[in-house]
Amino acid sequence: MAASENAGTTLKVLPEKKPKSSSYKKKMTLYGVLFALPWILGILLFSAYPLLMSIYYSFTSYSILDSGQWVGLGNYKELMGDSTFRISIYNTLYYTFISVPLNIAVGVGLALLLNTKIRGQGVYRTLFFIPSLVPAVATTIIWLWLLNPQFGLVNYWLEQIGISGPPWLGDERWSKPSLILMSLWGVGQAIIIYLAGLQDIPQDYYDAADVDGANTMRKLRHITLPLMTPVIFFNLIMGVIGTMQNFVLPYTLTNGTGSPADSLMFYVMYLYQNAFLYLKMGYASAMAWILFLIVLVLTILIFVTQKRWVHYQGKE
Repeated sequence: MAASENAGTTLKVLPEKKPKSSSYKKKMTLYGVLFALPWILGILLFSAYPLLMSIYYSFTSYSILDSGQWVGLGNYKELMGDSTFRISIYNTLYYTFISVPLNIAVGVGLALLLNTKIRGQGVYRTLFFIPSLVPAVATTIIWLWLLNPQFGLVNYWLEQIGISGPPWLGDERWSKPSLILMSLWGVGQAIIIYLAGLQDIPQDYYDAADVDGANTMRKLRHITLPLMTPVIFFNLIMGVIGTMQNFVLPYTLTNGTGSPADSLMFYVMYLYQNAFLYLKMGYASAMAWILFLIVLVLTILIFVTQKRWVHYQGKE
């Protein structure tokens, strides 16, 4: 007993070792910064700096050949009185509000068909996806030939069923619908995303619906479409942002003129003209920031309304 007490008294409580604020961590942090430095410099030089300077230039009369002068809100006031500016906004919003919902409807419909288990399913999916890989300029050339009012294939097929084809891109009433029709050519990328969303829906829901005697339409309405809304929501956001910046197709179709009668003069085309044709960089910078605000407002509206129609799995 005494021996154990003596042994106990001889034991000393060793102080806890404080973790070293090690040079190793500092060294690894330094290495991380060094490796990321090229990308950090790239973002600062090619993204952050132009972004900040475009804000400044939007309040000046800057052009490539002249440093310009401070004009305050002069560029923005001039834009409000610019008729071509208003036309470009109308054309862009018209295209966005029709093209995006139509692309979503067609994309979801084709994804539902391509999700059915049939022979050669992979071949059909590939055929619908391939057109989205075709360069925009090549797509434009193809559609210029297809929609030619005199010898185009579309009007030829319409004549075979007794319908007189419209002038398509030659008429200001048909030019934007023609462009919307052309936009469906690239729906293949969205189909891939919709297919991924469809395959993410648990089969248990459909089995339970079969037990309850639900038909195909009821399962589509109460299971498939509600659980597809997160994917639709994503494509809606990306579609609005993309179509508001529509440039390549209308520019290539009209050689940058926006004809006929400015019916294909889109916002980014007019911005491009002011920046690189008329060299009005300050004016174009003001247009860019107005476009940013329009896209921001539309995106916020979509996010606010998504609580009412987007349904996520596992949430009531």
